[in-house]
Amino acid sequence: MEKKHYDVVAAVVVKDGKYLCMQRCRSKYMYISEHWEFPGGQVEPGESHHETLVREIKEEMDWDLFVGRRIGTVDYDYEDFSITLTAYRCMGGDEKFKLLEHLDYQWLPADELLTLRWTAADEKLIREFII
Repeated sequence: MEKKHYDVVAAVVVKDGKYLCMQRCRSKYMYISEHWEFPGGQVEPGESHHETLVREIKEEMDWDLFVGRRIGTVDYDYEDFSITLTAYRCMGGDEKFKLLEHLDYQWLPADELLTLRWTAADEKLIREFII
């Protein structure tokens, strides 16, 4: 059986030189459960990357987001599915977001990002385009 493939977008939010890192909730997939990620989500059919980011951040964090330039794209093949992850530099409207779909968050400078246990795709993104 062929694995499911997802087109996913991530918001790389930077404020005062620090990156917004979000901790995923528990998942049936142990290799991403409670790992850290940049917020975002799956692109729906007919939806642009920009529309997806604005929708996902509103759903997951009740936060308004301004989407900027594309940072880069990575492909990652997990055990049960594969993803194409495209990241965009973004700015939040204010600091008042909610943790509706995440366990925790941190603001970290680039040189401390890899101190967290990231999902493999997000770690690849960090290594290739951020640090």
